[in-house]
Amino acid sequence: QVQLVESGGGLVQAGGSLRLSCAASGSIFSINAMGWYRQAPGKQRELVAVITSGGSTNYADSVKGRFTISRDNAKNTAYLQMNSLKPEDTAVYYCNARITAGGSRATVNAWGQGTLVTVSS
Repeated sequence: QVQLVESGGGLVQAGGSLRLSCAASGSIFSINAMGWYRQAPGKQRELVAVITSGGSTNYADSVKGRFTISRDNAKNTAYLQMNSLKPEDTAVYYCNARITAGGSRATVNAWGQGTLVTVSS
């Protein structure tokens, strides 16, 4: 069984910064892509950023130039550095990872529990 635990959310003023972390644990053989999604009240969950095991990244147009996704493969951890935050970035941010489980080698699409980011104007 694998688990993703996010941390780093909170309340910040517009123009400020936050750094989210997502740590994977459990029976892990390898971690493929890791990504961050967000869901604002009354809206659908949307992709924010994704990073492959090789380090290639992709971003939503709304966050390009402001957010940076990275990962530390040795720690099974992904990060999302968020700068120049705007009130419209307010949402619950979820970590996602495609993990090859140890033992069974089954592919698991894992989600974290979510962390709330609130940006005040």
